[in-house]
Amino acid sequence: MTDVLWHTWAGTHQARPRRTAAPGGTAGVAAAVSSAAAEDLRVRMVGTGHSFTDVAVTDGLLLSPTSLTRVRSVDPLEGTATVEAGLPLCDLNDVLAGHGVALANMGDIAVQTMAGAVQTGTHGTGRDTGGLADQVVGMEMVLADGSVVECSAEREPDLFHAARVGLGAFGVVTALTMAVRPAFRLHAREEPMRLEEVLERLPGLRADNDHFEFFWFPHTDNTNTKRNNVSADPARPLSSFRAWLDDEFLSNTLFEGVNRVCRRFPGAVPAVNRISSRALSARDYTDASYRVFASVRDVRFVEMEYAIPAEHLVDVLREVRSVVDRGGHRVSFPVEVRFAPADDVWLSTAYGRDTAYVAVHMYKGTPYEAYFADVEAVFTSVGGRPHWGKMHTRDRSYLEGVYPRLDEALAVRERVDPGRRFSNAYLERVLD
Repeated sequence: MTDVLWHTWAGTHQARPRRTAAPGGTAGVAAAVSSAAAEDLRVRMVGTGHSFTDVAVTDGLLLSPTSLTRVRSVDPLEGTATVEAGLPLCDLNDVLAGHGVALANMGDIAVQTMAGAVQTGTHGTGRDTGGLADQVVGMEMVLADGSVVECSAEREPDLFHAARVGLGAFGVVTALTMAVRPAFRLHAREEPMRLEEVLERLPGLRADNDHFEFFWFPHTDNTNTKRNNVSADPARPLSSFRAWLDDEFLSNTLFEGVNRVCRRFPGAVPAVNRISSRALSARDYTDASYRVFASVRDVRFVEMEYAIPAEHLVDVLREVRSVVDRGGHRVSFPVEVRFAPADDVWLSTAYGRDTAYVAVHMYKGTPYEAYFADVEAVFTSVGGRPHWGKMHTRDRSYLEGVYPRLDEALAVRERVDPGRRFSNAYLERVLD
C-alpha cells in the first residue's frame, strides 16, 4: 500500500490508496480503470478536497486530475466551452473572459476542479440560473469497462441526467461541455439588515434581484445581505485597499484570529458575533461577474448544507435560531442562505423544486456534532436534501424519499457499473 496520504481541505477525511495515478488524457484514464479492474481495485477520482464528506476516498486506485486541465474549445457563437475534468474553476473563468464569455452563475469558491464541483452539485445563488450541473450540456466519461462515452440530453440521455451530479458513481468524468453566455458585469450591493426584516421582505428581495443571498449571525438578529444584478454600467471595482481590508484582512486574517479565540473561550461567541455583525458596513461595486461571484476563503471550517423547499425557509430559519438559543450551542460562523430555481438534474439538490439552501459551519477543531445534529433534524423535517459534498448523516432509505428519480438513476448505475468499480464507503451509504 502506498504511503501517499490524501485528505480533504478541512481534514474531515483521509485516504491511503493502494495506488495513485495522474493520467494525462482520456486514454490514460481508460487504461488506468482497466488496470484497476484487472487487480480488482475500486477507483475514485479526487479533486481539490473541498468536499467535507468521504465522497472521494478510496483504498484502491486514486486518480488525480492534475494533468487533465486543457480547455479543448470555446465557441462563443454556439455558447459552449469544453474543458477537461481537472481544470480549476478559477482558471476556466480567466480563459472564458479572454474569449468574451462567462458562466451564467457559480458558487462563491472557485478553486475546485470542474468535475469535482459539478459532480457534487456545487451551486451559487440565483433567481433564474441554477448550479454548475444545470449549465452542463455534455460530458465525456470513462465507464467501468474502460470504454469512453459521450453523453448529453440527445445522446445517452439517461446517463446524462443521472451522472451530471453523479458523485463519480457512474464513471470517471474526463471532460465537460458547459453552456456559456456573453461576458457580463454585476453590480454588487451588500448591506446589513435585521433578520426579521429580511424574512418579511424575502419575496421581494428574491424576485427583484438576479442573485440574492444573506448571512445570519447566530446569537444576534443581524444579517449581511448581498444583491448582485447584471449591469451595463462600466466596471467600478472596489479599491485595492478596500478589497484587501474587507476580503483578506477582515474576512480571513482577523476572522481566523477571532475563531481561534472563540474555540478556546466559547462563552465569548455571542458577544463577538454582536460586535462582528455591527462592524459591517454597506458597500457597492461593479465588476466582471466571476470576480463578484467568487471570494477568497482561507479560514478552515466544517460545513453542513441542506436544500429545502423554498416555501419552508422562514419557518426553518426561525426554528434554527430557536435551536441555537435553547441548545446551548456557541456558533461563531454565520448561517448562509442562498437560492436556486428548480432544475432537471436527477440527483441535483434543486431537482424539481424551487430551493433555498441553508448552510451551517463550525470552525475547524471546534466540536460540531451536536449543533449539526440539531439543525439537521430541522432540515429533514421538511424533506431537506443534504449537499452531497457536505457533512450529513442521511442514507439511501431517507434519500429515496426526497429524490423522485433516484431509482431511475440507480438503474443507470446498475447498467454502467454493475460491479461497483467506482464505489466506496460513502456511496454504499447513500446509494446502496
